[in-house]
Amino acid sequence: MSPVVLLNRRARAVRLFLVVAFVLLVGRLVGVQEFSHQHYAALSTAQLTQTVSIPALRGGIYDRNGEVLAETVTRQTVVADPMLITRPAPIADALSPLLGVPTATLRAQLTEHSGFVYLAHRVADPVAAAITKLRLPGINLIPESQRVVPVGRLAQPVVGTVAWNGSGNSGLEYQYQQLLAGTAGTEDLLQSPGGVALPSGNRTTAAHPGTGLELTIDESIQYVAEQALAAEVVASHAQGGTAVVMDVKSGDILAMANLSATPTTPGGASAASPAPAPATTSGPTLLASSDTLPAGVQEAPSNSAVTQVYEPGSVFKLVTFSAALTDGLISPEQPFTIPGSLPMGQYVFHDAEAHGTEQLTATQILAQSSNIGTIEITQGLGETRLLNQISLLGFGHPTGLGFPGESQGLVPGPAQWTQTSIGSTPIGQDDAVTAQQVLDAYNAVANGGVFVAPRLVRGYVDGSGGVTAAPPSSTRRVIAPSIDAELTTMFEAVVTGGTGTSAAIDGYTVAGKTGTAQIPNPNHLGYIPGAFYGTFAGFAPAQHPVLSAIVVLDHPTPIYGGAVAAPVFSKIMAYALHHYGIPTTAAAVTSASSTAVGGTGSVTVPPGAVTEGP
Repeated sequence: MSPVVLLNRRARAVRLFLVVAFVLLVGRLVGVQEFSHQHYAALSTAQLTQTVSIPALRGGIYDRNGEVLAETVTRQTVVADPMLITRPAPIADALSPLLGVPTATLRAQLTEHSGFVYLAHRVADPVAAAITKLRLPGINLIPESQRVVPVGRLAQPVVGTVAWNGSGNSGLEYQYQQLLAGTAGTEDLLQSPGGVALPSGNRTTAAHPGTGLELTIDESIQYVAEQALAAEVVASHAQGGTAVVMDVKSGDILAMANLSATPTTPGGASAASPAPAPATTSGPTLLASSDTLPAGVQEAPSNSAVTQVYEPGSVFKLVTFSAALTDGLISPEQPFTIPGSLPMGQYVFHDAEAHGTEQLTATQILAQSSNIGTIEITQGLGETRLLNQISLLGFGHPTGLGFPGESQGLVPGPAQWTQTSIGSTPIGQDDAVTAQQVLDAYNAVANGGVFVAPRLVRGYVDGSGGVTAAPPSSTRRVIAPSIDAELTTMFEAVVTGGTGTSAAIDGYTVAGKTGTAQIPNPNHLGYIPGAFYGTFAGFAPAQHPVLSAIVVLDHPTPIYGGAVAAPVFSKIMAYALHHYGIPTTAAAVTSASSTAVGGTGSVTVPPGAVTEGP
C-alpha cells in the first residue's frame, strides 16, 4: 500500500476518533448541563454554604400580676473578621476602652488566621452604639440573647437559672426548658473558602419564640416573706429557713422563700454575699437590681421547700388527731391522764417540759403539744390506721409540682417499723417530709377537709402577650366537714393559749401548730446534740380561711418553733391578709372565699370595705 493511501487512512481514523470524542464530550456536556446540573450545583453550594442556627427568643417568667421575674432581651455581640483587617493596631486601640479588654489581647485576636472571632459577648446597648459609629472594617455586631432578672435574686431557687448557652440550668427554667426555649431557626450563609461572605439569596427558616410562664407567685408577698425570714435567720443564728404561703382554695403558691446563712470564714466572720452582676456583664444572666437581703443571708442553692426533707416534729400531730377524730376515738373535750413519762421498748418518751401526772383534754394535748398524750391517742389508732392517714394527707407522695429534684419524702412502711415506731412516728420522728407536704396537709384543714394540690404555674404566655390559663389543681376530700371544723377549733387553741401564741395576728383569728424536731446525725444512728428544726404551719382567718403558710428554721437558737417560726408566720401572714384586703373580723365577711385570691370576686366583702388587690 502506498504511503499516500496509508496516510489518508490514518487521517480518516483520526478524524473519526475526533468526531466520536467530540460527540461523547457533547453528550457528556448535555448530560451535565441538562440532567445533572442540579446535583453538581448542590455540591458546589454545600462546599460554600454554612448553616447557622438562629436562636429563638426565650419565653419570660412573670408573677401572678405580670411583674417580670425573668425575661430574655437581645444584646449585641462584637465579632471580627481578621481576614478583612489590614491594620489591627488602631482598631484594637479604639475597641479596648469600649470593651474593657486589653489592647494586646485584642491585637492577638484581630490577627488570628480566621474569618470569625468573638471579641465580646452581649455588650451594653451604649457600647454597641459607640462601636457602630466607629465603622471599623472587619468589625461587626451580631444579635445574641441574654436573660434579664429585674428583681435580682428574688425567688431565685424557684425561678432557677440559665446556663451560658441560654438553656435552663435549674428551677422552673430547667423544668420548663422545652416550653420556654421555643424552636430555633436556621440561616444558610454563602461564603468563600477564605471565609468572605458572598452575595446570595440566603435561605432562612424563622425561629419561633418560646412560651412564657405566669407563676402563682406574688412578687410583693415573696419579698416580704424573704425579708421576714431573713431577719429571723440572722436573729436566731439559724443555718437557713423556708417560708411558703398558699392560697387555700386554689393551691396557688403565693410565696416560696428559701434562704441560707452565708458561709463563715475560718475566723468566724460571715463571708460576703455574692455580689450581683454588673450592668455591663456579658454573662448569660443580667441582674438588673441588687439582692436586698441582710448581710449574712443569701438565697439557698436549691428550692429546699420541696427538695429537702426533715423530721417535722409536732406539726405532724395533725395526722393522729385527724384520724382519731374521724374514727370517733376522741372528742375535743375528752379528758386524758398524762403521766410524766412513757416507757416504750428501750426508750422513754417525755414532753418538752417535765411534769407529774396531769389531766388534759384532747384539745389541751394538741395546744400544749404533749408528746405523751399524742402517743396515748395513737395507741388507740394502731399502726395500720396511722399509716393510712399519713398517706391520705399526702406524705410519702409527690406534691404534683414536678419540681426538679423534688422529694416525695421518706415514710417507713410496716416492714420498717419497730416496737417504738408507734411512739416516735405520731410526734414527727422517723418520717422525713418536705415543708411543702406539711403545708399541703394543713391547707387541707383550712380548705374544709379538701386536699388541693399545690401549683406554681398559673398560665402560659404566648408571643403576643396572651395568657392561657393552666389547668386547676386536682382536689380530693380527706377529712369530713364536721371533723374538719373540730380540728380547726383545736388548732385555734394552739394560738390563743398554747405553744403558738406568737403566731397571733391583730384583728384576725389564726389556727396552726408548732413543731420542734431534732436533726438526725448523718453519720450514725441518733440525733445531733442541740440541733433542731423549728416549724409553724397554719392558716388565717381561722373560721373563713383564705391563706395558709408554713415557716421552718434550720438550727435556730432558741430551738422552739413557737419562738422562732411562729413570729415569722405572723409577720408574713399579716402582710398578705392586708395585701389582699381580707376583712379583719368574721362579721365583715358575707361569704367564704370560693376561688383564688387575687381573682375577680375571690373574696366577698361588704360595701365600702377598703381592699388592696394584688
